[in-house]
Amino acid sequence: MAKTVGQKRQAAQASMDSEEGARRTRSKVMNEESETTVTHSKRATRSSDQSGSSSLSVETVIAKSNGYGSSPANKNGTQGIDITPASALPKRKFVKKGTAQKVASSRKTTKPKVTKRTSESLRNARSVARAATKAAHRHSSSSLSEVSIPVREKKTEVAKDEASEDDESDGPSYWLMKAEPDSRIEKGKDVRFSIDDLKDATEPEAWDGVRNAVARNNMRAMMTGDMVFFYHSNCKKPGIAGTMEIVREHSVDETAFDPEHPYYDAKSTREKPKWCVVHVEFRRKFPELVTLKELQRFAKPGGVLENMQTLRITRLSVSKVTRKEWDFIHTLVVTDDEHAATPD
Repeated sequence: MAKTVGQKRQAAQASMDSEEGARRTRSKVMNEESETTVTHSKRATRSSDQSGSSSLSVETVIAKSNGYGSSPANKNGTQGIDITPASALPKRKFVKKGTAQKVASSRKTTKPKVTKRTSESLRNARSVARAATKAAHRHSSSSLSEVSIPVREKKTEVAKDEASEDDESDGPSYWLMKAEPDSRIEKGKDVRFSIDDLKDATEPEAWDGVRNAVARNNMRAMMTGDMVFFYHSNCKKPGIAGTMEIVREHSVDETAFDPEHPYYDAKSTREKPKWCVVHVEFRRKFPELVTLKELQRFAKPGGVLENMQTLRITRLSVSKVTRKEWDFIHTLVVTDDEHAATPD
């Protein structure tokens, strides 16, 4: 039966509507696939950034999400999606295991190495600091006319430099003090003073005229009851003549203020006195001198008197003596019987 013109028009319209619906359906499906692909791409990219182990490009991920491979063989089936070959992808730099930790540890602050030069600089700085402290102490103590002596543990560093391990901290300390037994005139005054002069004294004798800083510091460290060797110096036969005892601790040396005295010092004033004296009393005169040559016999390396201060610093008039040195020197003293048996 032949179709009428109206039926043909209706059939054509229905066919057009059917094609339009199919077109819309295909467009909707393609949009949904595109959204799915983008979602997969974002997830793959995020996962790649976190793990650092994926080198796929966004296009490759999109292709794989649509079921296509990344090899050139599948290029024709990608429906227009451009697939980049793996060989053309930029190479990702991988960090070897442990490298990040090494880099991080290298950035940590490390302590500077202490070299020999650094340690010497530190020691020099400490020495300068100690010297400054001593100078400040001397300046403050010298402004007093009579300085009180601290406990024995706080003696000056110079005085205890030669201290022996055998010394008893709660016993007396031992010293050696030099005087000139032969006459010598200075500014019209005889400065001689021997063991016999001390023996004949009716009261404690002030040991004045010391003008050396180390010797003065040793005198400041002396305490009542300390024992002292009396040493004859600047004579034909120098040596130890006997012993004496400290009976009064140090006070200002008044002779330093007298312009007529042989040991006058214009830099020492009553406001800032520099020098001091101690008072001593006679205790014993040896039958014979313990001569300097006899002492030097035992001052060789390894000898008992090797480190004796007066033998190492020969011009020091007041020096420290250890307990070991004190006892040994007494073994060198000739007894009265031996002296009587010795022909003149």
